[in-house]
Amino acid sequence: MQQPNPFMRKREKEVLNTLLSFITEKQSSWEKLQAETRPIFIYGMGDGAEKIMRVFREKSIPLAGIFASDEFVRGHSFAGYKVRKLSEIEAQVDDFVIVLAFAAGYQSLVDKIVELNSRHTLIVPDVPVAGGGLFTYDYCVEHAAELEEVYEMLADDESRRVYANIINFRISGNIRYLMDVTSPKAEIYRKIIKLTPNEIYVDLGAYNGDTIDEVLQYTRGKYIRIYAVEPDRKNFKKLCKYLDGKNFVYAYNAVAWCLDTTVPFSTKAGRQSAVSAFGQEIDARAVDSILQGRPATVIKMDVEGCEREALWGASQTIAHFSPKLMVSLYHRNEDIFALPLLIRRLNPNYDLYIRHQLYIPAWETNLYAVPSQKNSLA
Repeated sequence: MQQPNPFMRKREKEVLNTLLSFITEKQSSWEKLQAETRPIFIYGMGDGAEKIMRVFREKSIPLAGIFASDEFVRGHSFAGYKVRKLSEIEAQVDDFVIVLAFAAGYQSLVDKIVELNSRHTLIVPDVPVAGGGLFTYDYCVEHAAELEEVYEMLADDESRRVYANIINFRISGNIRYLMDVTSPKAEIYRKIIKLTPNEIYVDLGAYNGDTIDEVLQYTRGKYIRIYAVEPDRKNFKKLCKYLDGKNFVYAYNAVAWCLDTTVPFSTKAGRQSAVSAFGQEIDARAVDSILQGRPATVIKMDVEGCEREALWGASQTIAHFSPKLMVSLYHRNEDIFALPLLIRRLNPNYDLYIRHQLYIPAWETNLYAVPSQKNSLA
């Protein structure tokens, strides 16, 4: 068996480092935790905590306990641990590490986490919303060519800065990378998407109508048509209630998919419902089928890890009409490079932007694809 050439291995590493020069974090949050000698406490409960605890067990990371905000502690337990108060732990333990296990998407809660980060060592490990595996530097090395290609194709310096920071956050769990690149929604809608009163808007993962409402705020309530797709029945009822009385609106209780079919779907609380091997069969629709050759001007995709399938299902619309796209980049590990590359494959005449809205962890990191100004001026 031929032995690896040490010179070639060194050269390969040099090439990878050149490709990934925008990635400065090499040690993953999990490796940091494995090396810790201080007590480690998980802050929060629920699905996020369960995922983190599974990795703790796999990597033999010791867990000292679980705590919640003081006002939420009622003497209960979670996963075999008594849920404690932060103030109680601070009174008893001089120095410890906090692992955040829940999402924060509004300013007062984000401010609280930032303040906590100033007093303690705070790590926010990245666990995928959908799919498996962990986002580490080694994972980035495996996909160096794709990551570099996306980085180079981005339309502005700010997108490249956001891209680099999001990747470095996902490796390290350090929230300063997120705080440094958070953009307000108004900037995105006004300066990148540039909404007009003449939009034909397709909302995939319409939830209760919240994003439709955002869009209408920037178009002063005007539009040509709206297509809303939401698979969860309870959310769909709320969506229909919100849409009641609005004209030229079409709502579908279905999964956004690559073709018209049925798929297994698991209903969970809020936005967490998703396609699952253990779910009940429900309708799935492709955008191209819904539109039947008619145009769309804006398509939003936040479909809990099915963005790739939804893009393929809208491939003809994207190729022929170049609608502006707003696509979530955070559900699966590979989304951050696979989805931009797929969009460019479907239609090369897009300028691609990446922005991160207020959120911890790196949720609400989105790709915005708009028809290239260079091509429109040609």
